[in-house]
Amino acid sequence: MPKTPLRPSPPPLEANDVAIVGGGTVLWFVAFLALLPFHGAMARHGRGDWQWICLAGAGLGLIGLWYCRARRDAIARDRAASAAGGGAGAEDGADGGTSPGDGADGASATRSD
Repeated sequence: MPKTPLRPSPPPLEANDVAIVGGGTVLWFVAFLALLPFHGAMARHGRGDWQWICLAGAGLGLIGLWYCRARRDAIARDRAASAAGGGAGAEDGADGGTSPGDGADGASATRSD
């Protein structure tokens, strides 16, 4: 059976990470507020920690929101620097404005917002 030719990988799909993480954070906080009136009954049944799990999820979501916004802004800065300077600093990773999630070259993700 002959091998099929390899095709290049498609570019990664982009999503609005800030909106996704923000929505999840809001849902965790709403769940915390919804469970708050039932704390006594839940504690009697051994489930008193559920509301605190929801609050921890909301807190971690705030950290994720901060990270996603910093990453989005770093990608935008890198893209603006590449457009203005011809891309010299972005290819060797020497731009200094990228966050750890951007990859080695700082341009592993593209945005369309």
